[in-house]
Amino acid sequence: MSHAVARLRSARIARSEKPFLARGSKAVRCPRCRLALSHCLCAWRPQIEARSGMCLLMHDVEALKPSNTGWLIADVVADTSAFGWLRTAVEPALPALLRDPQWQPYLVFPGEYAGPERVVSEVQHAPGKRPLFILLDATWTEARKMFRKSPYLDSLPVLSLQPEQLSRYRLRRSTRDDHLCTAEVAALCLELAGDQRAADALNAYLDVFSQHYLAAKAPRAVDLDDALHQHLRLFL
Repeated sequence: MSHAVARLRSARIARSEKPFLARGSKAVRCPRCRLALSHCLCAWRPQIEARSGMCLLMHDVEALKPSNTGWLIADVVADTSAFGWLRTAVEPALPALLRDPQWQPYLVFPGEYAGPERVVSEVQHAPGKRPLFILLDATWTEARKMFRKSPYLDSLPVLSLQPEQLSRYRLRRSTRDDHLCTAEVAALCLELAGDQRAADALNAYLDVFSQHYLAAKAPRAVDLDDALHQHLRLFL
């Protein structure tokens, strides 16, 4: 079944003037999980319920990258929305989502970049409202620009995470080990909101996705009975 990131990807491809060529673009990829067919992940998609919602604000080509982990979030969290980010325009559906009374939105970003009056470190369990986490899905440089130049987000509380573990994401390079990938951030948000099983499932799914992705590049076979796969089986 198509989800929000898949639909955003299709829309982005439809308006592209030339094809997006990712590394390893000669590989024949599964249209559902984006991995090489030889290392398809579709059978390993977790089946989990979560009370929380996710809203991915994605910078330009993020939805096109096979290594993008926002796709994994949408696989796991049913209530995931995805919007392309533009400096000069905003999709009307995004402000409407943020105004929806069922949600308590949180913009997830380091607190050092926001006024102290906006910064929170915990998720409030307001009666009748579910947490909605807005994640800026981009490189760190792009995400800072998005944070500064998205005035429709300025009234939202900023959830500042203090992860105690270094990033386990191995598919892109970063100059700082404490920069987490989007799926890791989402898992921390789920944990804060009390969606512990969904958080664990997303982390397990990310581990197996990373393993399959890197094995396909090598290429080498994947042991489907190793510890990572056995852990992910708990959530299928």
